[in-house]
Amino acid sequence: MIQSAFLHYRSERSCIYATLTPPRLFRMRPEPVDGRILLASTPAEASGVGPSTGPARSWRVRWPLVTATQGFSTRAIHAGQEPDSAVGSVVPPIYATSTFIQDKVGEARGGYEYSRSSNPTRTALEECLAALEGGRHGLVFASGLAAEDTLLRTIASPGSHFVVPDDAYGGTYRLFARVHQRWGVAADPAHLTNLDSVAAAITPGETKAVWIETPTNPLLNIADIAAIADLAHSAGALVVVDNTFATPYLQQPLELGADVVVHSTTKYCGGHSDIIGGALVLNDDNLAEQLRFHQNAIGGVASPFDCWLILRGLRTLAVRMEKHCDNAELVAAYLDEHPRIAQVYFPGLDAHPAHDLAKRQMRRYGGMVSFRVIGGEQAALQVCEGTSVIILGESLGGVESLIEHPGKMTHLSVAGTQLEVPNDLIRLSVGIEDAEDLIADLDRALA
Repeated sequence: MIQSAFLHYRSERSCIYATLTPPRLFRMRPEPVDGRILLASTPAEASGVGPSTGPARSWRVRWPLVTATQGFSTRAIHAGQEPDSAVGSVVPPIYATSTFIQDKVGEARGGYEYSRSSNPTRTALEECLAALEGGRHGLVFASGLAAEDTLLRTIASPGSHFVVPDDAYGGTYRLFARVHQRWGVAADPAHLTNLDSVAAAITPGETKAVWIETPTNPLLNIADIAAIADLAHSAGALVVVDNTFATPYLQQPLELGADVVVHSTTKYCGGHSDIIGGALVLNDDNLAEQLRFHQNAIGGVASPFDCWLILRGLRTLAVRMEKHCDNAELVAAYLDEHPRIAQVYFPGLDAHPAHDLAKRQMRRYGGMVSFRVIGGEQAALQVCEGTSVIILGESLGGVESLIEHPGKMTHLSVAGTQLEVPNDLIRLSVGIEDAEDLIADLDRALA
C-alpha cells in the first residue's frame, strides 16, 4: 500500500492495478530485478525524495499499468481487465463457480473461497467502476436497489434521518418510506436545487446523509453537488449521489465532494437492456470495509455473468454516451419547438433553470429528456402508445430508445405523496438510433 494512493495487487493474476487519489501517479522505482520491478512502500520513496521507512516490495508486473492519469476510455477498457494469465484471453473470463479450491484448511487460493463473498469476475467489475469514478473502492450488487439497501443498512440505525430529493426515483423513495421507515429511519424530501431548502431540511447530529440525484428522475433537475456537500459535511452528514443518469463519463461526484456514489448499472453502464445490477463507489476505507461486510452478510450480489456483461458495456460507455447526448440534444430541440408540447425538461436547453450549473458540473447533458404535452393525461398516454421506433417500456440507458408515462409506470409508487409527478409528463430515454428516425417517430405520435 502506498500512502495517499490506492494500489491493489492481485497475486493470482500476477499483475498490478493502481488508482491514485488524488489522481496523480507516484513515480515508481523503474529498475527491473530479475524480470520484476520494485514498488515503493512510501510516497517519499516513490517520488525519489528520500529513503523508504519500510521495505520495498518486489512484485512481478505485467504492463500496461492502468492509472487514474489515463483517459476515461483507456480505464474503461483496461482497468481490472488485464489479459488472463492462464491462456492469454484478452477478454476476462466468466468465473461461473460458486466455490474455490483451498490449498490448505483456511487458505483460499488467490483470496477467493465462495462467490457470495467474492468472485474474480466481480472483482474486475468493482475495480473498473472504482477507476471510472475516481474512487478507491467499488462494490457491485444484484440491482441498484440492492446497492441502496445495503448502504442504508450499513450507515443507518433507528433514529437516523435522511434528506432526499422531492422528485427522486420512485423505487428509492419507496425503499425509504415503506421499508426502512418502520425500522425508525426517517426521510424528508427537499427541493435540492434550493440550497436554503436543503439547509433547512438538515438536522445536525441526526441527519445521516443527504441523498442526491442529479439529474433527477424524471424532472431532470440539477443539484449543486459541491455546495450541498459543504452544507452536509458542516452538519456531520454524508453525501450520497445517484449518478445513474449522468454516468461516470459525464459527471464525477466524488471529485465534487460526494462520499458515496450509487449506480443502477442496469442502465447506461450495462447499456444493452440485458442485465440488472447496481454499484457503490467510495473513498473511505472504514466505510468500505463495513459495506463489504454487509454485502457478504446480506448477499445481494451480482452474478459473474451479469458482472461480465456490465464490464462489456463499460468498454463502450464513452462512445455510447456521446451518441446518446447528440441525439438527446436534437430531440429536445425538436420538442421545444413543437406546438403540442407544453414544457421540455432537459438541462442542455438554455432555458433550463440550471443550465449553467449543468454545464459546469457535467461533461455533457445526458441522454434523458422529459416533456409535458398539451391535452393532459390522456394526450400523454396516446403519445406513449403512438410511437413505433421508440419502445414503450420502463427502464432507460439502453441503446434503444424507450418512452414511458412516469405517473402510471416508474413513479406509480409515489402517487399521492410530495413526489407525485404531473399526469401529463412523458419520460424519454433517447437511444443511439439515427436521430432523424426518432424525431420522425415522435412527429407521427404527436400528430
